[in-house]
Order: sequence, then structure tokens, then C-alpha cells
Amino acid sequence: MLPARQFSALRLADVLTSSLDAICGRPNPLGLPAVRRAVVILADGLGVSSIRARAGHARFLSSRLNKSSIIDGVFPATTAAGIATLTTGVEPGQHGLVGYQVVDGAHDRVVNQLTGWDDNMQPATWQRARTVFDRAADERVPSFAIGPKRFVGSGFTQAVLRGARYVPADKVADRFAAARSILNENPTALIYLYVAELDVAAHAHGWESDRWLAQLENLDSEVTRFAATLRSDEGLLLTADHGVIDVPSNRHVLFDTEPALVTGVRHVAGDPRCVQLYLEPLQSAVTADTLAYAWRASQGDRAWVYTRAEAVAAGLYGRVAEEVLPRIGDVLVAARKSIAYYDSRPVNQNARGMIGQHGSLTDEEVRVPLIRAGSFER
Repeated sequence: MLPARQFSALRLADVLTSSLDAICGRPNPLGLPAVRRAVVILADGLGVSSIRARAGHARFLSSRLNKSSIIDGVFPATTAAGIATLTTGVEPGQHGLVGYQVVDGAHDRVVNQLTGWDDNMQPATWQRARTVFDRAADERVPSFAIGPKRFVGSGFTQAVLRGARYVPADKVADRFAAARSILNENPTALIYLYVAELDVAAHAHGWESDRWLAQLENLDSEVTRFAATLRSDEGLLLTADHGVIDVPSNRHVLFDTEPALVTGVRHVAGDPRCVQLYLEPLQSAVTADTLAYAWRASQGDRAWVYTRAEAVAAGLYGRVAEEVLPRIGDVLVAARKSIAYYDSRPVNQNARGMIGQHGSLTDEEVRVPLIRAGSFER
């Protein structure tokens, strides 16, 4: 059973691009009015369902959450794909970051697109699209990316934030203070502000934990204070790359214990809730269709199973460039129940300690907020 998901008309890809259009006084997909300066906050892992469930702890955010402030992120619902879509304005099939882990066919290996950058995976070429910050420079609009110091100069930063001046600030409050200073000092500015703390807390403790709740309260408080400082020519948008589902360890599925699900598979990549399987190239006994059939027979009641061709035809990755096609698994397994898929064969099983999970097509993972404030508030 494949979902016929209809993604929302407003896309994560439109958020930063519309903000630049607003600064340049142009019509834009979000209908934003003209401003001189704009701030886009990316709250990693903050799904719509979580805001609604904890509305009393996020009064600013929840009070601005309505039908027009809910958009769809991307598939897979994972950080590498989502942030790249936000900062380039194009879908994963175009920018090329089509999962958390994917296969680098030229070097016959699985690469982590957040932390696995090296000389064989260059940020300037692996991520194929110009960023919105590059386009801002064309318009002589200075752009800034504010985030934790540990991400300065990382491969992922170079891939998705190129063209922006990176401003390091480790505390959430310091990031908002840095944004206010930039707004004060620049006649025009486009600012991207990254908040990692919710996603970090969700992975370690679950989004239903007290630690995640404390991070939500802190974010809501900081956004409330910051929004109150916005001038008439300054706009603010807050969005997210994905939402989160809590998956306890007793809901882990060790799929390698069923031989039919891994026979003919050379590489396992993706996320625990969106596994990407790549076939051995020099064999014909197992095809994408036969492997997908085996998975559907075993897991069809709790996962959507696609071949690459089916996923592309369904538009899950948007328009897919020829160069990007091999990065997508031959077979994709997207969980639709509260489970996570793991391969128990690798020695390192640290990933199985995660509670908060994401990657699949459920509303909890795909639907993200688009909160407006300042001149962008409706």
C-alpha cells in the first residue's frame, strides 16, 4: 500500500526564498510584504503535532498555529534533506541531499551527509544547488547564519550555508542577541538562525520528556522576547525541518534477522524510520521489485515500501536530477507505525539508544510550523 500523499501548496523550499523576495520587494509564494530585514528561525525537530500537544508550554508559538501556518517539510523527513531544501529553495531531488545516510556510488560506501564530508565528498559539488545566500549576494543583500560554534566550517555548513557569514553563538539566548545586533547594524539583512536543542533532546530523551519540554519553553520565551523587538520593516518566520516520534527500544525491528529482507543488499543507509537499501550490482537474482515484494510481504502492515522508480514517480523527492538518482536507495522502507528499523549486524549499535526518531511520511514527521511575526504577521 503506497500513500498518495499530497504535499501542501506552501513548501519548506519557499520559506527562505520568500524572505529574500520580501527584502527585494518582489511578490513571493508566501505572500510576504516588503521589508528591509528578515529573520528565519529553523527549530530542528519541532513538528506541528508536538506544538499542539504542548500548547500550554509554548503559548507564543501555539497561539500563531493555524491552518495557514502549517506546511509540509520534505521526504525523507530528516535534517540533511530539510535544511538543504530550506537554504537552497529546491527539493532534495535537485540539491542532492536525499537522506541522512546515502551511498556514494563512485567510492562504493555509505556516507553521512551531516558529518561524513571528506575529500571524496566535496560540499561545493555534492550539494548541487546555489543557496539563497548566494542569490542574496547577487542582490547585494548581506546574509548571516547564526548557530552553535561547533558547526563553524563543517562540511554540512559549507554545503548548505555557503554565501552566508557564519556567526557562532552557543546559547540560544546568545543567538537571538546576535540576530538583534545584526538587524541593528545593517540597513538590509537576511538572517538564518538555527536552534538544534529540541532535536538533540528528542533523540536522547524523547520529545515527551521533561528535557525536551524545557527546551520548548526556552525557545518560546526567546522568540516571544525577540518578536517584541521587531521594527515595522523587519519580519520573522519560524519553521522546522521535520517533526519527531518517540520509539521505545521494544519497538525496534531488527530486519536483518529475516534473510529475505537483506538478501542481495550491498548497502543499508537512510534513517531508522526511512531505510534505504542498495542492491549488489553484480547479481541479477534479486531486483528492486523482488526485494520490495519481500518487504511488503513481511512489513506491509506497518511500513510503506517503494522501489526507487516508484518513489520518484510519486514525486516524493520532487524533480530528481539524473546525477542524484543513484543516491536514492533501490528500495525504500518508510515506517508508518511507531517503530524503527535497525540492522543488528554492525558492531556499533549506538544509534539504537535514540528515542526520538524521524524520517518517514507520517504527519507527525512531515508537518512543520510556519510561524509569522513582525511585519510578516498576518
